[in-house]
Amino acid sequence: MSRINQVLLAGLLSSALLPNVYAEEAAAPAAPASPHTLTANIGLYGQYVFRGITYTRERPALQGGFDYSHSSGIYLGVWGSNVDKDALAGNTLEIDLYGGYLHSFNDDWSMNVGFLEFYYPDTNKTAVGNQNVNTLELNAAVTYKWLTLKESVSVTDFFGINSASGASGDSQGTNYTELNFNYKLPVQDINLALHVGYQNVRNLNDASYTDFLIGFNKDFSVASSTGWNAGVNFTTTDANDSVYVDAKGRTTGDDHVILFLKRTF
Repeated sequence: MSRINQVLLAGLLSSALLPNVYAEEAAAPAAPASPHTLTANIGLYGQYVFRGITYTRERPALQGGFDYSHSSGIYLGVWGSNVDKDALAGNTLEIDLYGGYLHSFNDDWSMNVGFLEFYYPDTNKTAVGNQNVNTLELNAAVTYKWLTLKESVSVTDFFGINSASGASGDSQGTNYTELNFNYKLPVQDINLALHVGYQNVRNLNDASYTDFLIGFNKDFSVASSTGWNAGVNFTTTDANDSVYVDAKGRTTGDDHVILFLKRTF
């Protein structure tokens, strides 16, 4: 065998015996996805309407928050909005703390149980008979495709309502039943939102009412910036105008149109 053939044979044997580093690198498993997800959101709204009742006297609201979720289904969040001081006992800020557990049975069915705390740091208690307007609710929901049925029950007095504020007793146990329909229309990927809810205030029948909402919104991107959404909601209620008024006598349960622009990132 010639010297050249010996060198070529040695090179071939070496290649066969050495590990294929490049193949191993290409076949290396991807890093496992994190079970933790953290998102933030911020939005500008034409007004803040909660269950058909305006809390900003039809003036703009800046809203935003943070959400944490775990792959197990556990989630926690905090959210805030400005409010009008005449609408909520002298407060200019609402902070919501919430959490719970979400479980999907399959692509169509899911269930959710959780809590929601409405916290108002600047409450003027003299405006509500020295009562605490902070409210804690427990809730449960079941979703089938586009439909969600949800029940929320207060485990504290409902926004300070009790015998001191004209009720026949405390309002603990007040419940809100709602049905929501969310569907992506085949036209321009516009989202349709429909809602009906019934607020049953315990021991104060005049404060109970039904609210309705119809809305349209669209997800979009701005250049390379994703997570944008804009839309419009129309709400109305049959709330008693003598009950749902602010500190200056302005009704709060009328028809409302809410334009909004928000981003999640």
